[in-house]
Amino acid sequence: MSGLAAGCGYHVAGRGSDALPKSIHVIAVPALENKTTTFKIEQKLTAATIHEFLAKTNYKIVSDPNSGDAVLRGKVLSLEIVPLLFQTPTAATAQATAMMVTMKCEITLTARDNDKILYHTDNFTFRNEYQLATRGTGTPSQSEVETFFQEGEPALDRMAQDFAARLVAAVTENY
Repeated sequence: MSGLAAGCGYHVAGRGSDALPKSIHVIAVPALENKTTTFKIEQKLTAATIHEFLAKTNYKIVSDPNSGDAVLRGKVLSLEIVPLLFQTPTAATAQATAMMVTMKCEITLTARDNDKILYHTDNFTFRNEYQLATRGTGTPSQSEVETFFQEGEPALDRMAQDFAARLVAAVTENY
């Protein structure tokens, strides 16, 4: 696991609701925008973010931006996958066994009544290590990366959950 786990800001359910203004009771979380070529990643990240808000805060979460006291909008700007650990059965057949996923996002939480920005970053960077089986090249091929994300692998679910935990902590505790 990466060094991010120690500083992610996990908290007991309900504690995060004290960090934002008292007038915020309902947060709208519309689907994140996907500016990458990774198919449907925004759907997993949005679902995980909604789940994390419900599990770790007292806020009511809705998808309609017109129904919330605040609106959380996000864009997945980039996604980079780099081989991290290698297995070398022979020198000619080195295979990546783990990869580092780095995702950069733009995130904004805005109060709906006065358009006041409660939280904003155009450089919300999420980075974590995940296992990947490749077929002999040492570097994940484009098809292996696409397969990793498109087949609903448990690693994608873990990535979305890890991302959401960090995002919700940042939004509710760093206000």
